[in-house]
Amino acid sequence: MPTDPKGRFFEGGGRPIEVDGGIAVRAKRGKIGEQWWSRRFVDVLEQVCDGGRLARGRAYARKGQVMNFTLAAGRVTARVQGSRPQPYEVNVEISAFDKAQWTVLTEALGAQALYRAALLAGEMPHEIVELFAAHDAPLFPDRLDIRCNCPDWGVPCKHGSAVLYVLAEAFDDDPFLVLAWRGRDREALLDALRGTPEPAPAVDPLAVEESPLDERLGDFYAPAISLGRLRERPSRVTVPPELLLRALDAPPVKVRHIPLVDLLRPAYRDLHDGSTGEATP
Repeated sequence: MPTDPKGRFFEGGGRPIEVDGGIAVRAKRGKIGEQWWSRRFVDVLEQVCDGGRLARGRAYARKGQVMNFTLAAGRVTARVQGSRPQPYEVNVEISAFDKAQWTVLTEALGAQALYRAALLAGEMPHEIVELFAAHDAPLFPDRLDIRCNCPDWGVPCKHGSAVLYVLAEAFDDDPFLVLAWRGRDREALLDALRGTPEPAPAVDPLAVEESPLDERLGDFYAPAISLGRLRERPSRVTVPPELLLRALDAPPVKVRHIPLVDLLRPAYRDLHDGSTGEATP
């Protein structure tokens, strides 16, 4: 049996025994995990796990060497077929949130219409990560306790890595598995959200209160304000009558050595004064 430099046994590179009906991930090449929450989980495990064993674990996951797995609060158990006749037992554990933490988290989720509506519709809103972090309850674990009864001394071994990739793709199909692993299954969470009071609707400043027409027949044609307040008000902005002459470039034309603009300016003022009924000084 192969050993590492310290004399510890590990499983060699023998060809794994083919599994009939194993769980094979759909992604046969490239990254595993399509949804943002699955990719976030894969990013975490690729940061904390050995790259070489993760690569071998991906190969196992694509071949369908994971025979089955079960997810419960804080734990995933699985069986993985290696090169030996007896499948290996894999356990992946994280810290599940307790009842008090979930009470606070559920109230926070129910208080936000975005989170409440998305979860009740079976979706995982991206902003939920920030909400969990704000309550010191990170949605995705920063450490994984991975155990396998194979003779490989590395953590995680390729069997444990294969289980993690199968789990990531299971998250694609059911985002509530992410929450169930943290201690709150789908039905318990949705029942709690349905039982929380609806958030108060936002007040529309442009909303107009409606009333039946037969209740307003007496004052239907009455003005909204007093007629005395409808008198004409002078404009607060005074526009120079020769504004057009100021805005446009003056033509290079003179009449008897006098620029044309200077000749037109008094005419514009006279026209303006005549239209407003003001006396020309």
